[in-house]
Amino acid sequence: MRKIVALCALLFVGILSAQETGSVTGTLLDKESNDQPLPFANVIIKGTTKGTTTDFDGLYTIENLEPGVHILEFSFVGYQTEEKEITITAGQTLTVNVTLGASAAALEEVIVKGTSVKKESVQALLLEQQNAVVQKQSIGAQELSNKAVSNAAAAVTKISGISKQEGGGNVYVRGLGDRYLNTTFNGLSLPANNVDKKNIDLSLFASDVIQNIGVSKTYAANFYGDFAAGNVDIKAKEHSGDAFIDADLGSNINTAAVGKNFLKSEGTGLFGFYNRYSNDPFAVILSHGVDPVSSEGPVGLSGSITGGKSWDIGEESKLSVFATASFGSNYEYKRGQAANVTAAENQIFRDSEIFEYSRTTTAMANISYRINPDHKVKFTSLFINDATDEVGRFGIDGNGFNRNTIADIDDFGFFTQNVQFEQDMIFVNQISGNSKINDKLKLDYGVGFNKVLARQPDRKRIAIEQFDLALDNDPSTNPVLFRNVDFDNQRYFQNIEDEELNARINLAYENSENLSFNFGYNGRIKKREFDNQRFGLSIIEPRTEVTDVNNLDGIFNRDNLGVVFNTVVINPIDPSIGLGDTNLPGLPENTYTGDLDIHAVYANAIYKVGEKWTFVPGLRVESFNQSIEYDVINLVFNNPGRNEATETFFLPSLNIKYALNDDQNIRFSASRTVSNPEFKEVAPFVYENVTDRIGGNPDLLNDPAFSSIINLDLKYEWFFERGQVFSIAAFAKQINDPVNLVSANDATGTQRFFRTGDKAEVFGIELEARKALLLDAEDESLLSAGLNVTYTSTKQDLKTVSGTFNTNFNRDSDELQGASPFLVNADVSYTPTFGKYKPVANLVFSYFSDRIDALGAGQLGNIVEKGVPTLDFVWKNKVRDNFEINVSVKNLLNPTIERVREDATISEDVLTTYNIPFTRDQNNEINPLDEFALSSFKRGVNIGLQFKYTF
Repeated sequence: MRKIVALCALLFVGILSAQETGSVTGTLLDKESNDQPLPFANVIIKGTTKGTTTDFDGLYTIENLEPGVHILEFSFVGYQTEEKEITITAGQTLTVNVTLGASAAALEEVIVKGTSVKKESVQALLLEQQNAVVQKQSIGAQELSNKAVSNAAAAVTKISGISKQEGGGNVYVRGLGDRYLNTTFNGLSLPANNVDKKNIDLSLFASDVIQNIGVSKTYAANFYGDFAAGNVDIKAKEHSGDAFIDADLGSNINTAAVGKNFLKSEGTGLFGFYNRYSNDPFAVILSHGVDPVSSEGPVGLSGSITGGKSWDIGEESKLSVFATASFGSNYEYKRGQAANVTAAENQIFRDSEIFEYSRTTTAMANISYRINPDHKVKFTSLFINDATDEVGRFGIDGNGFNRNTIADIDDFGFFTQNVQFEQDMIFVNQISGNSKINDKLKLDYGVGFNKVLARQPDRKRIAIEQFDLALDNDPSTNPVLFRNVDFDNQRYFQNIEDEELNARINLAYENSENLSFNFGYNGRIKKREFDNQRFGLSIIEPRTEVTDVNNLDGIFNRDNLGVVFNTVVINPIDPSIGLGDTNLPGLPENTYTGDLDIHAVYANAIYKVGEKWTFVPGLRVESFNQSIEYDVINLVFNNPGRNEATETFFLPSLNIKYALNDDQNIRFSASRTVSNPEFKEVAPFVYENVTDRIGGNPDLLNDPAFSSIINLDLKYEWFFERGQVFSIAAFAKQINDPVNLVSANDATGTQRFFRTGDKAEVFGIELEARKALLLDAEDESLLSAGLNVTYTSTKQDLKTVSGTFNTNFNRDSDELQGASPFLVNADVSYTPTFGKYKPVANLVFSYFSDRIDALGAGQLGNIVEKGVPTLDFVWKNKVRDNFEINVSVKNLLNPTIERVREDATISEDVLTTYNIPFTRDQNNEINPLDEFALSSFKRGVNIGLQFKYTF
């Protein structure tokens, strides 16, 4: 209370001492587009860096100007710079409207491209970052295009303190992973597309739909309380100006996939759709085999068409439509080691191969209607279909290891084939708008409905012993089917359906130039339905021979049902109904239903003291309710099958900005936030991959049902030239009752989520610099470089946990899961001009150091994701005003991607067979290996060629 009183006193004194200033406002118009608004242009006070950018409607406002004469400078790339002399009077607002025309040299280009270049420039976003009262970093469409960033996941890694999981769209912010991050689209929340994720896979958002991406790493009251790492907000592209159509066509190859005969799941289409969802799974099993089929490749294709048009309606109204549709496919071939090593070695495949054929289809329409300068409404509809065929063949060298083999006495010669198809269809529909009620009141609102269909139809997994006999060219010796348990050979079907209704509303009240308020609400109602069916293929005859390992359909067919194999499934419902351990076809094996309701109201004040200080105190009151109902196998008999948590959070925040001068700021942020459990963390269903198992823990909804987080942040930033910046930030977090993924110290090594201790501490420092190294005759950047480096130190205490599931540790503390001590992102851009030929060359580098993927329980070592450097080269060639030929070479370093088990205990037989060096202790016992690869492969170099034409 004393702190609140002191803050109020400070604000009161500031009000009394605030200097009387004036402001300037107006509209900037585009002469080359029939005097339509010119968005994202620069408006500055000449001789200073004090200024702003025009918004989508060409509007701008600069406040807190000293009384007297100033020169107002309006500029935009390719346009003539205009200057206006203005006289500012204390306490008054001056209106200055200006029309910009293209420079003579750029006139032809501007007419052809219309406003397609006016999306979000680097300069505009940096100026927005400089003037913002709350910390935020953004990357816009211009930079996405220049660096050939293909999706949102790749885009956010260009921002300091951010990295992504190699080969996926999982993003880490300041060392904190998926569970500590939020993702929004136009300010409205998005659902996850994967049962294992809280956030949607950012790689699904192609750059064609992105106007800009903003990352907020410090908390403000308008964000959901479930906030620790940050919030990623994707803004959809809008159209302004002349009509245009862009079309591009491209292809790509992966060096690791060249020359491979690609395999994919049978029954999937070119665009990633599966035509048997309406069929009963058992009927699919009876009518379709288990073998993969050949796929044309390995040349991936991509293409898109994008267009926009605006119509003036009367004198004030305007209707604008932006639409895009795109398709992309990729082939990847991975070869290397895959293993499951826990308290003992369970499975080791020193030589395995994975064929991955992925395709993504995206369509988006953005329709905006400006009723008049004070009112605007927008409808956005987004559809994403992401589909991946994956065929894994583990133990192709005939030397795979499984400690549970039956027929093969020495446990070697084990082989597993896994064929699966995954399809995620995401539907996002939003209505949003803003209204200027009067000079003091502004309303901003949005409502959205999201639906996700995430399916995995007919995963086919077959296990074989003595696979080496299939490679010996002796027709009299053959491998045999593995039959330790019925589910060593299986067909698996999984369905997830998410629906979410969300809304936001914000009322801004400007009391004066120095004091304004925001009052708002946001909330979400989310529901998930999950079910799976699994059919075990029970082998009737022991040591059933496989005469042709490439024709497993010759065994698993309808004629052999009941003769060679039976189809069974464990009954997950109630054995008392007389089915024993066998379920009837059509009944699910596991189900769960999750419900999440969040409703919150918030308020904050934006208070400016003179020209130096800006204070943003805020308070959020949030109601949280989450429940999970489940019916899954392998739980104790008296488990209730349900858990629920209800909480009310009071979340204060304070953001302070101090302007050292017109181009330097110091920022401070302090807040309390929370981290809530997720469906995948609390649902006890276990998903089984070939070499690992991951499940949830309903105890996370017990007391405490959330993690309480204290966040502190201090940052210095210097915008020393237009489009150039230097900043350094220090941050600290205390996470009470943190949640971590833990690998069990038993034969299965099942990974589950636990509240592993009372407290985790995070400390870090970020450094960012962007500098123009060479300028051309017009003072535009010719050669520029950017660098950001983050160091993060984490420590958490560990304790024994008992409940539905138990875990313990042989140490008192460890690093936090998902935290990389070092993150580095760097890029160099060269943009020369040779007449009408204007190439752009970019070299982009990123690196994250080793981070814990799952904590090891008991004596078990951690699973660690090894650090990965990535280097990409992009060359954009504008050969004519409306034609481009672009080349990209990605993953130039082609590093080894590895997950390892630390302190792995491996038997002498395995070490000797695989020629793995080892040492012995003084008692002649084998010492644990420092680390053993659970997965190890190279992704190959991706080479892309694109042709783009603008109509």
